Amino acid sequence: MVVTDTPTQQSTAPESLGVRGWLTLITLCSATFLIALDFSIVTVALPEIGRDLNFATTGDLQWVATACLLPTASLLLLFGKVSDLVGRRRLFILGVALFTLLSLVAGTAANPGILIAARAGQGIAAAMIGPTAIALMTASFKEGPQRTKALAVNGALLSLGFVVGTIGGGLITSGLSWRWTMLIMVIIGAVILVGASTLLPKDGARVATRLDVPGAILASAGLFALVYGISTGTDAGWTSGSTLGALIAAVVLIGVFLAVEARHPAPLVSVEMLKRPTVKWSFVVGFFTFGMCGGTTVLLSLYMQDVLGYSALSTGLGFLAEGVTAMIAGSLASRLIGSWGTRQTMIAGLLVQGLGTAAMVWLPADGNLALLLVTSGAMGFGHVLSVVAFITTLTSGLRDDEQGIAGALSQMPQFVGAIGVAGLAAIVTARSSALASTTTAKLATLGGLHAAVVVAGIACLVALLVAATLLRIPAAGKQEPAHAA
Repeated sequence: MVVTDTPTQQSTAPESLGVRGWLTLITLCSATFLIALDFSIVTVALPEIGRDLNFATTGDLQWVATACLLPTASLLLLFGKVSDLVGRRRLFILGVALFTLLSLVAGTAANPGILIAARAGQGIAAAMIGPTAIALMTASFKEGPQRTKALAVNGALLSLGFVVGTIGGGLITSGLSWRWTMLIMVIIGAVILVGASTLLPKDGARVATRLDVPGAILASAGLFALVYGISTGTDAGWTSGSTLGALIAAVVLIGVFLAVEARHPAPLVSVEMLKRPTVKWSFVVGFFTFGMCGGTTVLLSLYMQDVLGYSALSTGLGFLAEGVTAMIAGSLASRLIGSWGTRQTMIAGLLVQGLGTAAMVWLPADGNLALLLVTSGAMGFGHVLSVVAFITTLTSGLRDDEQGIAGALSQMPQFVGAIGVAGLAAIVTARSSALASTTTAKLATLGGLHAAVVVAGIACLVALLVAATLLRIPAAGKQEPAHAA
């Protein structure tokens, strides 16, 4: 029988955060906003970076983004566990300081090698920041309305970071220089460091525990291989030796990791935690909502630029509705969870995201701005509700010493969800190729995009079924047994 959360479960603590609480939340959310901003703003600036630093090929230039993505995805679990061992405040401040310093190095890079090395270092720092920011939120705000409100603000700013980066990247590169897309991170990072040093509580005494080194190596290597295979598969070919080798290695390494963790006395991630319904099914929902929103956002960028002929700046402005509705969803999420419960809010979010995404099948070749804004806005609104609900569920009912690794697990769907991005891109390519002989190149591309958004919408509805039938959320004050299905 499915056990659902009830509205009364969410009303056991006052929702008001207080002045210090808000300042603490703004500091932590600014860090996750910084990571989202960095990814999108740099992506927009890539052409200008390539021209200025004389990158040899487009493939080499893509490493400016990939060099940051790979270490972030592969080291999340490791740093999530390290934060539980050495202290979250320490690791958070170290990560922000390192990211800030390396942003300065990237912004002043004189050649491609220095820039890519700095980007790789930023990826390591981002892996420190992501899980510790979530863990510090769950530790700073009590489970219930306070924590839900904090996670809602974070979810909204995470989505807004992408939109601001897309628009800001176009403005900065056209009005100033691509270097300011990096140097602006220095300014934001410095402000976050001041807030973290003055507002975050000191780390308490930590229990002396050895780090699971074999688990850390296997998890990091497996995730690295997975994200590498996904990131390079489109260019190298999905049947190429490098792509297949990376994906096969990922499956083997992650399988060995799970086997090792089941026997280790102090595992990196306990198997019992992974078996908890609130953890495993929330992770699945997160994978779908991030993968389909991220993938569809890429498709919309292709639609606006390749079909409608928008400039990079106009394309960024085309995502404005997604950013605005994300903020609205973030402001409403805690109230909806308080009224409906976490699971029902998650279902509602997935439904809105799925319908908004599937409705993009009616986007025409000559453009319909109103339909574009309505459908992308619906997708953004539903996505943020889903994100807030799944992170709230995943991090609930856990011990304090599990929150670091829970924070890492809550961040991972953003990166594993790249499978969805790659899958939707493959659908576009296949459908466009099938139509190429019967219509124009523009209409063939549009046909491929239409096929992909329908699949993305259906995938969101599959996640809805997972939440409705498999996700079990215990009543207030009770923990779900790890073995429950």
